[in-house]
Amino acid sequence: MILEVNLSKLESNTREITSRCEAAGVTVAGVVKGCGGLPECALAMEAGGCSHIASSRLGHLERARAAGARLPMMMIRIPGASEAERVVRAADISLNSEASVLRRLDEAAGAAGLRHGVVLMAELGDLREGIWNEGEMRGTALLVEREMKNLRLLGIGVNLGCYGSIAPTAEKMEELAALARRTEEAIGRGLEMVSGGASTSFPRILDGDMPRKINNLRIGENILTARDLEDLWGYRTDYLHKDVFVMKAEVLEVKEKPTHPIGEIMFDAFRNKPVYVDRGVRRRAIVAAGKLDYGWPEQLVPLEPGVEVIGASSDHTILDVEDAGRALRPGDVLSFAMCYAPMAYLSSAPDTEIVFVR
Repeated sequence: MILEVNLSKLESNTREITSRCEAAGVTVAGVVKGCGGLPECALAMEAGGCSHIASSRLGHLERARAAGARLPMMMIRIPGASEAERVVRAADISLNSEASVLRRLDEAAGAAGLRHGVVLMAELGDLREGIWNEGEMRGTALLVEREMKNLRLLGIGVNLGCYGSIAPTAEKMEELAALARRTEEAIGRGLEMVSGGASTSFPRILDGDMPRKINNLRIGENILTARDLEDLWGYRTDYLHKDVFVMKAEVLEVKEKPTHPIGEIMFDAFRNKPVYVDRGVRRRAIVAAGKLDYGWPEQLVPLEPGVEVIGASSDHTILDVEDAGRALRPGDVLSFAMCYAPMAYLSSAPDTEIVFVR
């Protein structure tokens, strides 16, 4: 099994996204966590116009820097107190919500002779990380501003859509903008960064209703797989490549079989009780990749006409190839584009052979 990564297409996608954001006064932190932090992808995002390289994994940032990335590094998972020393060395900026962790970052930055940038995360309803109470936000901002000499309060930010599935509407973005203005009043100066979320906030750019106060987004999926904008929200995205990441898997078996299992149906290996549709006897193929490799078979996109993903077990993907345009045989190779989740699994799986093309 091979994961082929087209770096020219990745750079093109980055340029298309960053140019639209720049026209609205918004910088883009290119998020590499979804592609396993591949440093080649970080460099392609840098070439495509990102302002920062971002990830939730410190190892991703360290590898990007070692590979020659020059952009500021952003840690987008709130850090733990136990990793403060590594955070201030690996990342120029981190997203934060706890005063006690900020104190540890301040100590670690001082010991390392560094000045570390912090963005305070606001909780606007998605119920993941963030400061819920506005009084706490003001107090934490003042704490950093007045007492933590080795930290610089760069701004505030928000996460929406990742846990609670809350939409980053224009109203939510204005709520963040208003909070930024009140935070500025509290500390007596302007904030450099108001980070309005991730790929799910990009529709505000396309619709032209992003508040001017918001000047940064942290974008991964829109650049890497570029499918959610069109598939989930109905935006035209023919300017984006949807096959930056392609899985290539060998055909192991091709046979005519019934489409409905025969016997008493129980639970599969993943504790599910599937429902099957009886379509009669049809030609089926199995390829050498499964849920352990990519997670969600329904999020694979066959690139060969007439090939349909039926399902998968741990190590096998079952395909309907009755209407395929060629007579498939064992040893043939089939290609699949994918949504975000399979890309995230495949790029981090130890058995995946990753090949870069241009």
